[in-house]
Amino acid sequence: MSRERLYLFDTTLRDGAQTNGVDFTLHDKQIIAGMLDELGIDYVEGGYPGANPTDTEFFATKPKLDHARFTAFGMTRRPGRSASNDPGLAALIEAKADAICFVAKASAYQVRVALETTNEENLASIRDSVSAAKAAGREVMVDCEHFFDGYKENAEFALACAKAAYESGARWVVLCDTNGGTMPHEVETIVGDVIKHIPGGHVGIHAHNDTEQAVANSLAAVRAGARQIQGTLNGLGERCGNANLVSLIPTLRLKNEFSDNLEIGVTNEKMATLMKVSRTLDDMLNRAPNRHAAYVGESAFVTKTGIHASAVMKDPHTYEHVLPELVGNHRKVLVSDQAGRSNVMAELDRAGIPYEKSDPKLARLVEELKEREAAGYAYESANASFDLLARRTLGRVPEYFRVEQFDVNVEQRYNSNGQRVTVALAVVKVDVAGERLISAAEGNGPVNALDVALRKDLGKYQKYIEGLKLIDYRVRILNGGTEAVTRVLIESEDENGESWITVGVSPNIIDASFQALMDSVVYKLVKSGAPV
Repeated sequence: MSRERLYLFDTTLRDGAQTNGVDFTLHDKQIIAGMLDELGIDYVEGGYPGANPTDTEFFATKPKLDHARFTAFGMTRRPGRSASNDPGLAALIEAKADAICFVAKASAYQVRVALETTNEENLASIRDSVSAAKAAGREVMVDCEHFFDGYKENAEFALACAKAAYESGARWVVLCDTNGGTMPHEVETIVGDVIKHIPGGHVGIHAHNDTEQAVANSLAAVRAGARQIQGTLNGLGERCGNANLVSLIPTLRLKNEFSDNLEIGVTNEKMATLMKVSRTLDDMLNRAPNRHAAYVGESAFVTKTGIHASAVMKDPHTYEHVLPELVGNHRKVLVSDQAGRSNVMAELDRAGIPYEKSDPKLARLVEELKEREAAGYAYESANASFDLLARRTLGRVPEYFRVEQFDVNVEQRYNSNGQRVTVALAVVKVDVAGERLISAAEGNGPVNALDVALRKDLGKYQKYIEGLKLIDYRVRILNGGTEAVTRVLIESEDENGESWITVGVSPNIIDASFQALMDSVVYKLVKSGAPV
């Protein structure tokens, strides 16, 4: 059966760059454009040439893209100017781009208030700009800004703007829910009306997420006949963001309503890299990934309760709507206070820890987990500490060394420059195979001092921990009052860039921190295969 082609247009580098706190460098833009092209996106909008130095430089030399059409964004000619006498339009046409995406008002209210011009002049600006870009050999599309609000206010004028773009030669007429307040049923109805005048194969949707429905609105437009979707990676965009292509791509490929009738440029093979693409963007922006994101979030395929976990291990379809591997994710069964044998065995399998199903120590491990999590330990967030607890309970962790004593002091004093400083000093005494070792270290704080002192000299095991470093430290107070219990999570990394998380819990924050530090060091020794 022949399927219609649905085109994906990414505006991460332009609309996504309007996200509060996001500022792409030229190098960032080059990397992201290549990543989008590799994924199979049809159009990559690079930015607004002439609007800022970065975008201008980006469009000075066309990036090498194998699949995507490199697209420049900008305004139609200004009211009162001719197409040949508008610097902004000239910059767009001169940009090294395959296509030009114009933004034009499609709301009589916006034309009157924002542009302070007439409806007739606005229509003429659309026609002139599209014609000029077509004459320069560019593929042209027009983002009809405020289209849905404009349609509800004055449908005749909104449609006139869309028709002016199409009749002047625009390949795509994109209907924009600029303020993000339109409901999915409204989108479907209005797009259905538009395609009575413009073929659906020339109609696109650009949805904002102000009611958390940008993805739903995009799908509603597709149902009505639109054949281009504009969006961003991870839903970046001003205010509440844009339609999230990371959610849309697997929905379009994996849900029969769409996959039976429509074809997109992202193959199944490339879709399996989607989680990596999403995480790469977050890493570039130094943002923590949304663990609850659809399809690619860390929790998207997590099962916590015992009965659910048992069912998932028998047949994943019991609690999963798609296979996680299809989007590059993986199934995870959490070890928690709701844990049963199924959860624990699944996590042991995942950690590669051998066990016998009939081993009575498994039941002991389940009870130990419940007791410790009731006390505040969070093993679902601390993979390495779970690994060690399981191995200890099953009798498989050597005692590499024993900490006999540790001491931490914090003092304020004047340094040699006469500045008052706070200094932490830690002393750790350990026994390594009968050899008593004492290490002291200063640090920026008590935990840093303890970390440095503990790893300063572990005798014959020192070579195994040389590449170990602490990269994150998080503290949570579990209850109030003067006897508050503290949970500490420490993320560590080895010389190969592999990271893991350990946990400690105590009414004393230093004790909780030391527990997590100890687990981190011991986990590194186990992972490295250090001999006893």
